[in-house]
Amino acid sequence: MPNYYAIVPAAGSGSRFGGETPKQYQMLAGQPLIYHSLAVLCHHPRIERVWVVLSPEDRWWRQHDWTSLGYKLETIYCGGATRSASVRNGLDAAATAADDEDWVLVHDAARPCLSQAMLTALCDELADDPIGGLLAVPVADTLKRADASERVAGTEPRDGLWQAQTPQMFRYGLLARVLVEPLASTDEASAVEAAGFRPKLVQGDASNLKVTYPVDLRLAELILLARMQGGQ
Repeated sequence: MPNYYAIVPAAGSGSRFGGETPKQYQMLAGQPLIYHSLAVLCHHPRIERVWVVLSPEDRWWRQHDWTSLGYKLETIYCGGATRSASVRNGLDAAATAADDEDWVLVHDAARPCLSQAMLTALCDELADDPIGGLLAVPVADTLKRADASERVAGTEPRDGLWQAQTPQMFRYGLLARVLVEPLASTDEASAVEAAGFRPKLVQGDASNLKVTYPVDLRLAELILLARMQGGQ
């Protein structure tokens, strides 16, 4: 039976969020934002180990107490200049534990509202898949393409379009192969696609949002507080 591991790249500065403190360390429901992203992985019974990949210059991590996340969490200060470089370095760190057929789930540090149910559904859906896949939701809004003057150049048909989320879950061996060279891809699924594979889309939920702007942080807090009050 394959093991399940997780990598959380957290070396970015979150420039679009603004402020001096990286967005992953912004406070959310009493904890740093990244705490919630890590907790769902560390507390899931199927996940064996979680590597959080930090920048070598990170000075915020040690300002917080992470002991409640338990023994599964391993901190590594080898984040790269890009997401793919950080994930690549995380895969290198996982090499002593993971076999080629083991599963690796890559999750955004700034996606704090992943639930245990979503994570279980992803693992169950992909357990026997030869390639792997990702959580995603069908695009609900109408999409407009802009020209250079920011006027509408066309309306894009949304049939068949999905919005990618994380975790993105692939076999260790496959992910290590497709990320061996620096890539312009913005997520792991793109790198797998570029290698000629077709990842599976697993229905996620709109609540699994990525915090990009301050308003997203407020929305994430509402989601988390509602879950806490509901005993989830």
